[in-house]
Amino acid sequence: MVTLASIEPLLPDSNRDLEDLTIELTSAASRFAARLHPLMRASIGDLVRSMNCYYSNLIEGHNTLPIDIDRAMLGDFSGEPEKRNLQLEARAHIEVQQLVDRGDMPFPVLSIDGICWLHGEFCGRLPADLLIVRNPDTGEVIRMTPGQLRTRHVKVGEHIAPEPDMIEPLLGRFVEGYGLKMLSKLQRIIGVGASHHRLAWIHPFFDGNGRVSRLFSHALLRDLGIGSELWSVSRGLARNVSDYKRLLSQADQPRRGDLDGRGNLTQAGLTEFTSFFLSCCLDQVTFMEELLKPEELLNRIEVWCNEEVQMQRLPKGSWPLLREAVISGEFFRSQIQGLTGYQERQARTVLSSLLHIGVLKSDTAKGKVRLGFPVDIIERWLPRLYPAVR
Repeated sequence: MVTLASIEPLLPDSNRDLEDLTIELTSAASRFAARLHPLMRASIGDLVRSMNCYYSNLIEGHNTLPIDIDRAMLGDFSGEPEKRNLQLEARAHIEVQQLVDRGDMPFPVLSIDGICWLHGEFCGRLPADLLIVRNPDTGEVIRMTPGQLRTRHVKVGEHIAPEPDMIEPLLGRFVEGYGLKMLSKLQRIIGVGASHHRLAWIHPFFDGNGRVSRLFSHALLRDLGIGSELWSVSRGLARNVSDYKRLLSQADQPRRGDLDGRGNLTQAGLTEFTSFFLSCCLDQVTFMEELLKPEELLNRIEVWCNEEVQMQRLPKGSWPLLREAVISGEFFRSQIQGLTGYQERQARTVLSSLLHIGVLKSDTAKGKVRLGFPVDIIERWLPRLYPAVR
């Protein structure tokens, strides 16, 4: 029988290697955020949210191509019902992360209301077909209500999730344990990795628990000043998906003996998963920091631009506008003549060409212009962001 003690321990035992890893992550995340031009964050954020969605879906076995995600955000949906549903699912994920990134989450991240809000916002945007859950053992069909805690027993792989009447008490213990005021900043960051597993272990909803756990971890990392719209742990988890699922499962196991902590669940398993999770975070911060180094980004964009001009797919004068977007973050339309050296009409033609293909973006017809990252040129500008074959 599951009790409140069944979820213990909530944190790994004191571990120097884990603390050193967390300190390194904190330092790397702060350095990366400080180095990137603040005005570039909006464009990078749009790109990373799409990437985060792609990899989070991939973990669930839903391979929605980046180009189809891009089209979904523009309201261009496939005529095939299954493909359209996956596009709607991708857009739902991105829209919820946008709310989190804008600070529009109406409840504390570490709260039952916050967790239910994430599920409700995500699932509330899904088509009806994706709210139907089938029990693989009995064939029973359940229609899931967005944001509503699970009301029936479920088994996930080998894990028998807690009975429904224990979900809310366990979530209460979860919120209390990871929100203790006595925890240091270091312990709270370590707690993000541990809480990712424990939320999955509770399995509070009929479906969508994996995506909610990853959105929750993203929001909690942001709350702690470590996460941002500039990088995605989901990419790291998806690139190591077999380890991710194996370590999640191992951390579900009961205590292994007297040397394995004092709780009901294995402390060694929790420590190993937490170390893996935080290592994925560090790897992704480092990866994105390297990828977005201004001088290297400028060089890749210039090489691409020169090739496009040579092939007459872009007008001459394109590079100065792209360079200004990278260096300054954004620029006024009134600057285009000075930047290109062209008369107004010709300069506007250059700008229109770049806006048309999406390498420059603007929120309004007369607004400032910033860099865009259309999916069809991503591999040239930001290599290895997505898998080579997609």
